[in-house]
Amino acid sequence: MARLKLKTLREMNDQDLADKLAELKADLAKLKLEQSKGTLKKQTGNIKWLRRDIARMMTLLNERKAKK
Repeated sequence: MARLKLKTLREMNDQDLADKLAELKADLAKLKLEQSKGTLKKQTGNIKWLRRDIARMMTLLNERKAKK
């Protein structure tokens, strides 16, 4: 999975951001479940980056909401 750049996130509209956010949250939940079961092997570092991408998207959405 490719990392999300802030520039590309700023180009998305609110609906696209919300959809992508839901997708990333589902991926994170899946990875955390695998981690708790002990079956997560190569993707342990992805959890950190997913959390950061989710936070970046939520910050952007909240900034847009505050401007309105």
